[in-house]
Amino acid sequence: MINPFQAGPKVKIPVLTYHAINVLQNNYAGNDHLALASDLETICELGLRIIPLNRVVDWHQGLLEDGEVSRSVAISFDDGSWFDFYDLEHPTCGMQRSMFNILKDFNTRSATSRQAHATSFVISSPQARFSLDQSGLIGKDWWGDQWWLEAVSAGLLDVECHSWDHVHPDLDHVAQQEQVKGDFSQIKSFKDAEIQFNRAGEYIGEVLAGRRPSLFAYPWGSASDYVVTEYLPENRSRHQYRAAFTVDPRAVAKTDNRWLLPRFVCGRDWIAPQGLRNLLNGICNARVL
Repeated sequence: MINPFQAGPKVKIPVLTYHAINVLQNNYAGNDHLALASDLETICELGLRIIPLNRVVDWHQGLLEDGEVSRSVAISFDDGSWFDFYDLEHPTCGMQRSMFNILKDFNTRSATSRQAHATSFVISSPQARFSLDQSGLIGKDWWGDQWWLEAVSAGLLDVECHSWDHVHPDLDHVAQQEQVKGDFSQIKSFKDAEIQFNRAGEYIGEVLAGRRPSLFAYPWGSASDYVVTEYLPENRSRHQYRAAFTVDPRAVAKTDNRWLLPRFVCGRDWIAPQGLRNLLNGICNARVL
């Protein structure tokens, strides 16, 4: 195994995060679908590779050499609604190309060396997703898990875990003993963590025909000290995750804690194509080919 701390310090990998339910208007700043389609072209123009998020974790944990991942970008989606996989008619913005199909469209146009891949972090609980569909979407059952296995089988989109219920404030009841909602850093007990991490992984594994998730993205990017220093490192045989992601706006470096890997978020950390270009140039020393 490669010693991850022997590698040169210069290689860092930005992970770009999108939310497919962010459809407010049909322009870059107000629509993560349009932003993703534009950003894939920008990444390609800069001569960067798009690699699966699992390979970023492989590199971080010393399983890949720097040269195998240098000048690379990874892409993730959060929440896992149908907008990740299906083209849908938005009630005010019209037909939206899914994130999955945007990846397919890009790959059809691109050379083999520039093929795109992404990871979708999904909310596990069927009950939570149904309730969030009623309160946060338009009540058409657009938060189901029917697409997860098909997406993974296609090889373009991995499905990983975004908690059991997101401790979402729109839910009547959440898996947090004091019913503190909207703050995942309040998961501070073994009982709550078992549901949010282990039970969530079990359910996703059932839908994916036995393939349990190995990556976790904290809702809102926050985690308690208990989760980071006790539950995750001490119960790996139970929950089976090997890394977890925040939304700390930095590129992943070898020195990062595996349970606190950073990500950039579209609409917060960049809001226009030039913003992404500047961000990637600063990290990857990107250049136009």
